[in-house]
Amino acid sequence: MHRAILLPVLALACGLALGTLLGTGRLAPGLGAGAADSAGAPVVQNSRLEAAAPQAAPLDPEADEPLLERAQAVLEQLREEDFSALSSLVHPEKGVTLTPFSTVTLGRDRSLTPSQVSAVAEDDEFYVWGVMNGSGAPIRSTPAEYFQRFVYNADYAEAPNMAVDTVLLSGNALENVEEAYPEGRFVDCSFPGLDPELGGYDWCSLKLVFEPWENDWYLVGLVHGEWTT
Repeated sequence: MHRAILLPVLALACGLALGTLLGTGRLAPGLGAGAADSAGAPVVQNSRLEAAAPQAAPLDPEADEPLLERAQAVLEQLREEDFSALSSLVHPEKGVTLTPFSTVTLGRDRSLTPSQVSAVAEDDEFYVWGVMNGSGAPIRSTPAEYFQRFVYNADYAEAPNMAVDTVLLSGNALENVEEAYPEGRFVDCSFPGLDPELGGYDWCSLKLVFEPWENDWYLVGLVHGEWTT
């Protein structure tokens, strides 16, 4: 008889204790009360983290330093003949136009897409890249041969003279880089001469032309210059 009365009393006491724990949220997370609390708790979204991420500063098209830094990166890749890395610096939509003798003729000068630049070292096909100054003979070569003769024919990364938006050396060929690329800016890397005994008749230059795209500078032109007759 006493046992029959004791059991309901114990059940009632346990129920009261359970209700108290539920009210204070002191149950372990694996129990029902924890699951209910989790369902009702606010969820932190990833957007809060994304909003806190630093944003790149807008490109200042008038600032020289970012342009020179990008030019130096291009020169380093040309020096190393790392055409895969160079392709990532080429304008993704316009590609890069190659001019062998100072005067840019868009539509006639050969242009390469980033993927074609990446494959320069492996492409064994011969292409016409323009005509030789004086003789008018077609410049016919593989892409790698063209780059060796009419792009990085000297170590322009160590050129003694470098200027922004200024043509440093010129001969009898028309210098029209500014007119050809009205939306761009250029860096001129020049050697006043390679052999002192030639008195400057072997001067050469490389103009790197860039245009802005998605908040950075991208290569759109490689204009080679040299002494011409």
